[in-house]
Amino acid sequence: MIRTIVTLACCALVAPLAFGQTRSAHNGTTKTETTVTVTGTIITATEDGAAARYQPAKTLVIRQDNAAKPVSYTIDARGHVVDKKGDPVIASVRPGTRVRVYYTNVGDQRMIDHVVVLD
Repeated sequence: MIRTIVTLACCALVAPLAFGQTRSAHNGTTKTETTVTVTGTIITATEDGAAARYQPAKTLVIRQDNAAKPVSYTIDARGHVVDKKGDPVIASVRPGTRVRVYYTNVGDQRMIDHVVVLD
């Protein structure tokens, strides 16, 4: 009889611990979904060619392989000229250097997104 009472007493003490939680399942934070809108210029075309001899300030003039006269593109900031690996090119683009120009049309100007030096 004593053995039964001791067993019931132990079960009565242990049972709440088995079903209890040591930590709260809700830590006070809530998750909300947010949407992200990305805006920017869309690259409309690419052109391959060689840099021409005359380069006015903030302009890159390219003599395209399939065009009779050179085409000028506007560069608005530094860091848009990279090599094939994507590393920035520090030196200026020399005349005759093979390049690929990624640009978008803004009004009557061709604005450069970036230039890849192919040589």
